[in-house]
Amino acid sequence: MNIADDELLKLDNEVGFALYACSKGLIQKYNPILEQLGLTYTSYLAMLVLWEQDKICVSDLGKRLYLDSGTLTPMLKKMEKRGLINRERSEEDERVVYITLTRKGAALKEKANALVATLKNTLDMLENNSLFKDLKNLLTKLY
Repeated sequence: MNIADDELLKLDNEVGFALYACSKGLIQKYNPILEQLGLTYTSYLAMLVLWEQDKICVSDLGKRLYLDSGTLTPMLKKMEKRGLINRERSEEDERVVYITLTRKGAALKEKANALVATLKNTLDMLENNSLFKDLKNLLTKLY
């Protein structure tokens, strides 16, 4: 191995690790806020999609969140049990399940907005942030 190879295989030079560690740290910052909403980070992401688009099929939700049905289904069942969403099968194709917000789920948006805005301002995570734009570009390249 030459020196360049040595540098290549150092943890501090691994972009994937930096992203992983940042993601983990960011989720830790979100958790106290999300606890007040009764959401996990993943269920919060699902709610973000539903606040944008009230009716979506489970497979499309999975594509938006980069999650498989094995991860989504138990989470959605819990969210339904809490009264945040409704799940209903398509009349045309029973394999297709649609998710819609309940009034309780829709009402949670206002509370979430106030809590999350404070965190985003504190961490300078607004959309005009160049890092945010770079991460979105990287995500597009990866998927």
